[in-house]
Amino acid sequence: MSQFGGPNDFYGSAPSADASYNFDIPEFGQELNFQTFDNTQASVPPNYDASYAQPPSQGLGGFYDPTAYTDTSYGQDKSGKSAADGGAGNEFDDEPPLLEELGINPNHIFQKTLAVLNPLRGTDQQILQDTDMAGPLVFCLTLGGFLLLSGKVTFSYIYGIGVMGCIFFYCLLSLMVSRSQVTFGAVVSVLGYCLLPMVVLSGINILITIQGTLGLIVSGISIFWCAISASKLFATAFSMDHQQLLIAYPCAVLYGGFALITIY
Repeated sequence: MSQFGGPNDFYGSAPSADASYNFDIPEFGQELNFQTFDNTQASVPPNYDASYAQPPSQGLGGFYDPTAYTDTSYGQDKSGKSAADGGAGNEFDDEPPLLEELGINPNHIFQKTLAVLNPLRGTDQQILQDTDMAGPLVFCLTLGGFLLLSGKVTFSYIYGIGVMGCIFFYCLLSLMVSRSQVTFGAVVSVLGYCLLPMVVLSGINILITIQGTLGLIVSGISIFWCAISASKLFATAFSMDHQQLLIAYPCAVLYGGFALITIY
């Protein structure tokens, strides 16, 4: 270990205590020359209105207008709609109501019901040609419910007579007018709506017994009411001029069958 020297052998000798250091900046032989510019142009105040009036699409030199951009921090634009919607709100605004998409039009149901209650009332032909099944379904279930309260389970009879009557009237009307004008759905809709007087008759049967003379009179009025209403609606829907009386007799026979199951 004696062949190695001390620490100074590796790092060199330490400076002496009397050594002096010079911290002066050396001279490079030339002076630093900074260029100066003469600002002789008159100062013009900036036009902020013109900068704000410039749309963002015409360049990036204008000032930032926060109302022209989407607020990405909150996910909403200046109209208050979410940017993630992608403008889907405008598409849903133009869609029809849910009931109309399901084929249920409350206005048409109300107009057909009034046409049945008042056979002398005029009704739009387009409304009568609508294949609305909501009203007939409600009237058939109401008729069956009233008869059930009277102690009669007649749902199968209502279904059987109704289906056979609809098929018969569809064939009959196809022979009397142009077949392209007659649709099976429109026939079912008219016959179902005109069942409303029978629903009233079944409701009266819950309160009083209509098997006597009074019952026959009330049943006759109901059958006549149904026949006149159905024939008037058929004549209006399918443009059957001067043929209302021809179609009224088969209607009276059909609703006579409903009256029989209501009374007896």
